[in-house]
Amino acid sequence: MSQTGLPARRTAHYLLMQITGDGRLMAELIGAGALDRLAPDDRARAQRLATEALRGLDRADRMLKPYLKKTPPEHVMNALRLGVIELCSGEAAHGVVNSYVEIVARNKRTQAMKGLTNAVLRKIAAEGPEGWAKRAVPLTPGWLRQPLVAAWGREAVTGMETAHFAGAPLDLSVKGDAAAIAAALNGTVLPAGTVRVVNAGQVSSLPGYDAGDWWVQDAAAAVPVKALGDLTGLKVLDICAAPGGKTMQLAAGGAKVTAVDVSEKRMARVSENLARVGLEARIVISDAFAFDEGGFDAVLLDAPCSATGTIRRHPDLVYAKDGAEFEALIDQQETMIDHALGLLKPGGRLVFCTCSLLPDEGEVQTEEALARHPGLTTNPAALDLPGIDPDWITPEGGLRLRPDYWASQGGMDGFYVAVLTKPA
Repeated sequence: MSQTGLPARRTAHYLLMQITGDGRLMAELIGAGALDRLAPDDRARAQRLATEALRGLDRADRMLKPYLKKTPPEHVMNALRLGVIELCSGEAAHGVVNSYVEIVARNKRTQAMKGLTNAVLRKIAAEGPEGWAKRAVPLTPGWLRQPLVAAWGREAVTGMETAHFAGAPLDLSVKGDAAAIAAALNGTVLPAGTVRVVNAGQVSSLPGYDAGDWWVQDAAAAVPVKALGDLTGLKVLDICAAPGGKTMQLAAGGAKVTAVDVSEKRMARVSENLARVGLEARIVISDAFAFDEGGFDAVLLDAPCSATGTIRRHPDLVYAKDGAEFEALIDQQETMIDHALGLLKPGGRLVFCTCSLLPDEGEVQTEEALARHPGLTTNPAALDLPGIDPDWITPEGGLRLRPDYWASQGGMDGFYVAVLTKPA
């Protein structure tokens, strides 16, 4: 970080303002160049600060509440939140307080609140890490917490929130010997075969990256392909394929893969990743509904969804979104399932999955697909995989994965997976 730390802090504040105020996602902001003008160390610092503030936002707000008669404008509130995060992680009070006072003072609408900012952050500094540790795990915003509690109960949601607050380690799918890769990276092999690395640092500098020995993929996200079993020689369609982790899994397993996605930019990245790991797939840039080639042995549909299962990695999601788009996503998923079934040969298998924690985007979709398509069946036996608890198999024959599962090993993303077999 630069000597004063101000450039990184100003950028972290900008990121928070865009996310909490304008509903933009972190990846979108970074892709648009929000970090480009910073030095490399400041770039990493700004992103880390914003991410930590989002993970701990509810706890930071509760810590600030006794010192605020009323909630200040968002510009000031986000400066205070960032200040809390830094002060409670042990950063020196002088530099932290001065930086966020300056950020507040530079805005004409809030410059009169620089004294408040200074006073509040000085009080937070007196509490320090000890005060932070006394607070409860941050709660998920109500718009999402309420439906999650209705679906899974308060105890389960508390477990998920604990996992969200802890963040996510680096998970890798490997082409060869998982134990050897884990040893080289000082990682561990999870029950399902994924290699997990804690405090990994820069991904592209890790051993095996340039050699193409592995690719980044959460352990839960690797399950849908595993549910297809032996892939050798199968003609498989991967719909909504970007960013390509499942495409690489399919190709590594010996399938003849056609990968379809509407985004030319994202598919270019898929092609680059395939080349890095030495795998091949047919790349098709197309809207999923415009692709009408049939006769596939299997179709993998990782459908567009709320992505609520990825909050461990993307804490911005719950502050940039409010659930308003869920109904449209659910309708789209239903239509995509019907379209995907039409691309299968008789007796072919559809793996439907979403990185969602909401039953409407998982269990309910499968139930309704079974009702719409006479003769369509689920295959829960295909989900009897290493590391999968039988209790995670759902009544309609799918698999529910949640962030609070494998808690002692670092958790997993939330996912729903079902294997649907088309009538012969």
